[in-house]
Amino acid sequence: MPSPPQAASTSNAITFGRVGDDGTVYVRDGEEERAVGSYPEASNEEALAYFARKYDELAATATLLEQRLGQTEISANEAREALKALRDQIGEANVVGDLPALRERVTALEVAVKDRQRAETEQRAQAKAEATTVREALVAEAEKLAASDVHQIQWKTASARMRSMLDEWRGLQKKGPKLDKDVENALWHRLSTARSAFDKARKAFFSELDTQHAEAKRTKEKLVAEAEALSTSKDWGSTAGAFKRLMQEWRRAGRAQRADDDALWERFRSAQDAFFNAKDEVVAAENEEFEANLAVKEELLKEAEALLPVTDLEAAKSQLRTIQDKWDDAGKVPRKDMSRVEGRLRKVEQAVRDIEDAKWSRSNPELNARAQSMVEQLERAVQGLEQDLEAARATGNDKKIAQAQAALDGRRQLLDAARGGLSEFGS
Repeated sequence: MPSPPQAASTSNAITFGRVGDDGTVYVRDGEEERAVGSYPEASNEEALAYFARKYDELAATATLLEQRLGQTEISANEAREALKALRDQIGEANVVGDLPALRERVTALEVAVKDRQRAETEQRAQAKAEATTVREALVAEAEKLAASDVHQIQWKTASARMRSMLDEWRGLQKKGPKLDKDVENALWHRLSTARSAFDKARKAFFSELDTQHAEAKRTKEKLVAEAEALSTSKDWGSTAGAFKRLMQEWRRAGRAQRADDDALWERFRSAQDAFFNAKDEVVAAENEEFEANLAVKEELLKEAEALLPVTDLEAAKSQLRTIQDKWDDAGKVPRKDMSRVEGRLRKVEQAVRDIEDAKWSRSNPELNARAQSMVEQLERAVQGLEQDLEAARATGNDKKIAQAQAALDGRRQLLDAARGGLSEFGS
């Protein structure tokens, strides 16, 4: 038996029904009319309102699904289930209302659900493609690391990155979109292969490095032994050269393990320091003597430089020889001053030598004869050019006159220079 009457329907659903004389309620469904039931002991209006409310409930269910499809992220599967339930309820529902309109709404909902299904499919495909791209980039990075030059790669950083890539892969498997099985398997195979190649290269590199360290250690132990044997030598020059050679061999030997290398270097440096500290003490004592020698030579330089400019060549040569003898007797000067003082004395010696050479040149009969011959040749040439100039003037040709004048002027300059050189021979 129907429940007691409730509030009347707020829609126009009752306009699609009527109550027969026997109390049966009918609904108009398109061009047809069918009975939907009765409501005993109720008025016709109450009976129609009861069946109209049942229609309103179905319409409200359709409205709610429409709103959820338009305003929320309801999944296509959930919407499809809700639509199926609504469709089953409508069926041959015993309600009074606009059933054709309700069915049209259901048809529109079916289209909306299909659109939602299509959008979800596209989103899943896009998400799968993006996830594939992310994993391909991860695999490509791993392959690049595995193919890196073993002598250039930063192993600590690279190993940490390789481990983190594996963690990233597992995280993508748990939280990210699922890839197609064949795609995921192929990418995992590439990642696994890259990791294996990386591990193999790392082990081979460090094995080779261990071998190099051991060889460097053996070499440096020999160098240390040799350095320690030389540390007490008093043969300063040759031993200093030997230490220089040992240092070059040390650099070429490469590095041993850090602890071994540091310990060996400490021994090598201690031996080296022992020798050079002893050498420096001897050099310091020598430098005291050399500083005194320097003072003597500074005074000799003053005497030598006072000879310039030379006015009496023979006297200058005699005084210079005396200075040179004293210079040799004075002994060594500090290394830092050697070039400076030697250079100053060389300048004085060269100046005296240049004057002596010039005097010899002026007294050379052969050179004098050549200079006289040159002057005579130029004088004849000048005479001939003077005649050419007179001839050009006679023609009145300005161009020929200018050419003849230029030739004559040039030859006269050469003649003046030659006469000046000849006068030096006569001085």
